[in-house]
Amino acid sequence: MRIIDNIPNSWCEPWKIKTIEHISLSTREEREAALEAAGWNTFLLPSRLVFIDLLTDSGTNAMSDEQWAAIMTGDEAYAGSKDFERLEAVVQEVYGYKHLIPTHQGRGAEHILSQTLIRKGQYVPGNMYFTTTKFHQEYAGGIFEDVIVDEAFDPNLEFPFKGNIDIDKLDALVKRVGPEQIAYVSLETNVNMCGGQPISMANARALHEYCSKRGILVMLDATRAVENCYFIKTREPGYADKSIADILHELCGYTDGCTISGKKDCLVNIGGFLALRDDKLALRARELLVAFEGLQTYGGMAGRDMGAMAVGILESLHYDYIRARVEQVAYLGKRLDSFGVPIVRPYGGHAIYLNAKQILPHVPQEKYPAQRIAGELYLEAGVRSMERGIVSAGRDHDGNEYKPALELVRLTLPRRVYTQSHLDVVSEACARVCKRADSINGLKMVHEPGSLRFFQARFEPLGVPAPGAKKAMAAASR
Repeated sequence: MRIIDNIPNSWCEPWKIKTIEHISLSTREEREAALEAAGWNTFLLPSRLVFIDLLTDSGTNAMSDEQWAAIMTGDEAYAGSKDFERLEAVVQEVYGYKHLIPTHQGRGAEHILSQTLIRKGQYVPGNMYFTTTKFHQEYAGGIFEDVIVDEAFDPNLEFPFKGNIDIDKLDALVKRVGPEQIAYVSLETNVNMCGGQPISMANARALHEYCSKRGILVMLDATRAVENCYFIKTREPGYADKSIADILHELCGYTDGCTISGKKDCLVNIGGFLALRDDKLALRARELLVAFEGLQTYGGMAGRDMGAMAVGILESLHYDYIRARVEQVAYLGKRLDSFGVPIVRPYGGHAIYLNAKQILPHVPQEKYPAQRIAGELYLEAGVRSMERGIVSAGRDHDGNEYKPALELVRLTLPRRVYTQSHLDVVSEACARVCKRADSINGLKMVHEPGSLRFFQARFEPLGVPAPGAKKAMAAASR
């Protein structure tokens, strides 16, 4: 018997499967008809015709047996539900904020926060925009100002904390408009629009020190804060021996409150919350909550959903879970790297992002290359992804399209749903699409909603690009 040297020590998912949902791959003809009916917008595809769904990690998680047990014992009292008390205690323990304001999902919390804190004409600096967050800030009369570090805009740069706020950029804004004109600083963890890139603890600490001296509030988008804490533990000096729970508690401690879409880190299918330290701010927020969401002890959630969220928050802190979660994303990234598919580096915490500008250099950004790639990936293998580029960025007040530096396709992994075999299929499909990139052109937008257009816009494909177009565009861009 001959046993090889250097036997690997592999990891596996820290769960076993109890219940399955059958999926099947539709025919190419069915996918072509579905994509045409959806106007080349993957949000408008019926899920029954999707084979592997990487559209989002929002509400697409698989819940645990203990979460389902909490669903079955939910207290649906209109006022004073025991599940609210349970969730409130968990939020206070885990995140460290005094006040819990439950909402139907993250954008409900964004709305309440924006209406509570923003006066018309005030600025809201943040580490890159997120679509619904920016909408609510502007809807309340605020002006978003991007103060993320420059490294965030280079998809090929290996930089460990691309989500960091540039304190010098923030300081320049504060000096220009005055601290009283800053509604608050919006600090996002695992910044979505630049590839799921984390912030460092050192950056959060420096931001806290800067803002505290000037009386500026810092509000955390903690939707994916647990994933961010894994990166702090594995990348930032001094945190390797700290628990995820301790890292999260410290991170939140540098902020005055947070919004959370519970449909991500909290491992549930619906729900969210706003959490605050200040008593007066919480009182104002609860008044709005009653008007827009529901009573202060349920907000926008059923009791059973609050119970499941309380369990999910605690489960998300388990190191074996969060390691498997983030490293599964890295597995997909490594597979795509091995095929030569251009992606954002380093790998994100919840998704891998294809670099559409590099895949389709012959397609101008105003012809929506990322949107086209998302459609082609669906045609190729029934894989649903989504655009994160010019379509998501929308238009300015003068009607001009924003042209973000990053034009990306997001492959978002639901939590505890897919196996490595599914990701093998995804990576191979991406490689095949890239292999025929020369024959892929852009899209024409034929229906454009007034806001958050990426949810409902419709497109038509342009013809096959002229021979040599890719080479000419690539040369022009160098």
